[in-house]
Amino acid sequence: MSPLTSPTVGLVLAADDPEALARFYGSVCLAPLQAGLSASHCRLPLPGSGWLEIYAPSRSRPLARQRGRLALAIQLSGGASGLQAAVERAQAQGAALLEPPRQEPFGWEAWLNDPEGNALLLIARETRE
Repeated sequence: MSPLTSPTVGLVLAADDPEALARFYGSVCLAPLQAGLSASHCRLPLPGSGWLEIYAPSRSRPLARQRGRLALAIQLSGGASGLQAAVERAQAQGAALLEPPRQEPFGWEAWLNDPEGNALLLIARETRE
């Protein structure tokens, strides 16, 4: 399979404004927004590997537009300070903080709602020296 036709793995979010939601996630992840398949489709690389695909589904598909159906988890680096910086970037772009950053056995986490109401879990592990 050539690189142009090889499959990619990604997550999908339905959005009323795909470009704005892609800019939000690009800001949170510090990832560049990339052109999608059409004007109503955007994509950006996720930290590590994979893609986040964001699109505006047809108005005749209300199920795809329901809020709160997906919780996206993004793993970051930098421990508590890296997580706090990501939370601040997210809030500056319109996210609502649901649960403030807290320490868990695996590292740090915070729950937010993105600007379109999707649940977002930010996870950060302590960096090792």
